[in-house]
This record gives sequence, C-alpha cells and structure tokens, in this order.
Amino acid sequence: MAIEGGCYCGAVRFRADGDAMFQGQCHCRECQYATGGNPNVVIAMPESGFSFTKGAPKGFTRTDIENAVTREFCADCGTQLLTRTPNLPGARLIKVGVLDDQSVFSPQMAIFLIDKQAYHHVPDGLPSFERGPG
Repeated sequence: MAIEGGCYCGAVRFRADGDAMFQGQCHCRECQYATGGNPNVVIAMPESGFSFTKGAPKGFTRTDIENAVTREFCADCGTQLLTRTPNLPGARLIKVGVLDDQSVFSPQMAIFLIDKQAYHHVPDGLPSFERGPG
C-alpha cells in the first residue's frame, strides 16, 4: 500500500509505503486532547517506508508521563499528522484525516475504551479493548 497526505495548509506532505501494521480507533484521553474530543483514527505504517516529501513537522512529547508518545504536527496550521509511540517501535501512526485518500481506512480494532466518551461511536462487531490488545 502507498499512501500520501499532508497538513491543512500544505506546508508539510508525506508518503508511506508498505503493509499497514494495523488500522484502528484510539479512545485514550491523550488522543482526545489531540483530536478535540474524538477518538483518534490511525493507520500504522512501517517507519522504514515513511518520508516527508515537503516541509517538516514540529514534534511534542510530554515529559511527565510514562511511555509518552511523540505527536507530530504542522507548525504553521497545527494539523496533527502522526504519532510515534514506544509501544509500537518502528511505526508511524498516521492520522486518517490527513490522507489524500481516506477510503483506504478500514478499522480493525478500537483501543483504550476505558477512556471512551458516551458520544464516541464504535462500529458493531469491531474488536474492542479496554486498554491495548495485548
């Protein structure tokens, strides 16, 4: 699979090649901050096939929590682009909303339902986990 995308203003663009490692929804509280309250929908792609083709994102990693993720976003328009997590080394968790073709997204699981809000939707039959799948 080859996917491309970028931020709202066009300052940062990327390409990812390879087989998706997983596709899903994350309902954790930290993702709710990044999305404005919704679950985060992501496609995890191998880092080895990922590259920025235009510009470079700004990154942010909290220093006050264990296993903090690094969130990468456009410094100009603020668009959240991807996440890197120590729980899945070698992967880039790309936000579905920044893909040029979002139709490639097909969720395989919903995680961190412990933090799910009443207004979040999880499709019927989607494998769901209170925390992570392991």
